[in-house]
Amino acid sequence: MTGEVFVQPTVLLRTQRIATTSTSSTQRGPLDPWLLLAVVGLVLIGEVMVFSTSYFYAFERFNDPYRFFWKHQLALLLGSVGLVVALFIPSHVYHRVTYPLLAFAFVGLVIVFVPGVSSGKVHRWIHAGPLNFQPSELAKGAAILYLATSLAKKTERIAGFTYGVLPHLVIVGAIALLIALEPDLGGAVSISLVLFAMLFVAGARLRHLFALWTGGILLFVVAAITANYRLDRIIIFVKRLLGGASEHNQGIGYQLNQSLIAFGAGGVSGVGLGESRQKLLYLPEAHTDFIFAVIGEETGLWGAGIIICLFALLGIRGLRVAMRHPQLFGRLLAFGCTFLLVCQAGLNMGVVLGLLPTKGLPLPFISYGGSALVTALIYAGILLSLSREALRENHAYA
Repeated sequence: MTGEVFVQPTVLLRTQRIATTSTSSTQRGPLDPWLLLAVVGLVLIGEVMVFSTSYFYAFERFNDPYRFFWKHQLALLLGSVGLVVALFIPSHVYHRVTYPLLAFAFVGLVIVFVPGVSSGKVHRWIHAGPLNFQPSELAKGAAILYLATSLAKKTERIAGFTYGVLPHLVIVGAIALLIALEPDLGGAVSISLVLFAMLFVAGARLRHLFALWTGGILLFVVAAITANYRLDRIIIFVKRLLGGASEHNQGIGYQLNQSLIAFGAGGVSGVGLGESRQKLLYLPEAHTDFIFAVIGEETGLWGAGIIICLFALLGIRGLRVAMRHPQLFGRLLAFGCTFLLVCQAGLNMGVVLGLLPTKGLPLPFISYGGSALVTALIYAGILLSLSREALRENHAYA
């Protein structure tokens, strides 16, 4: 050691003494009821709000007011099946499917660029009859599985950049690059934050993390200045922070302005469930990326606060699973799934409230969106499965 600061993994790796237990012999008990409560609560709120926000839009554009609601039900059904299946899969099985799933994710990310698979300039979905699948959502989970598997094997050498950081940077960086080229900068940012967070808890050196953070910011700037619409959004965001940008309220800043109007109209108690005016084709993407704004308008501060509390509960219980799982792989996997869900929720709410530059990201479990809902429920199922293996006796952490 040269006196350089080294981040010792104090949370997820503090149970070193029991980390040698075989994953295949891990005993399974009851799942975490509070974690399940948070997921069910968010899903039920999503049910109500997707119907409320999509009814008029679907009727106006497709002459079918239930179009998006029924599609949401199909995604919910598929996601619920995925959650139940994931719930009964032990952690050692996830460990075994890591690299096949990673390869499958890369194939999916490449296929969307094949002519005829996606139409127009946006390459995000694979169309299969009435169903559309977004490979980037699966790729996020594959990246977390890969990081959990690889970091668990390299814990003794995580301090070295070449062995402990560079392979993960290359693999996850390639996933982030393909997602950014779709283009989906928000998805690329979220998976990059997952990489940074998992390296941190695994024990990477601070100087390596600082280099990654600096490089990530530079790449974000390059991505912003190479697309005019991204640069305009950042300029408007900065102007709003400085008290300006009102001249853009009917232009590039229209969506955010309507979102803030919705929150202002909702106040503390809201205008009433189903009584939103912004969802009447004033607020673009009201049923997807900006559904939180309609929640703020209809249910006010109380309703928005409940959403935040449910995500906080999910985060707290997910981290509890991460601290108590007997296997390092399981601890890292639980942390990655928890961080991804809570991070995406935070980014979405930050954008809708004008605290971050405008970028399309769904609110997990609540926004309309088939692939996002299905994968979020599967990640929740993985967390619940890991909670069944988590240690519950305090003396186990001695």
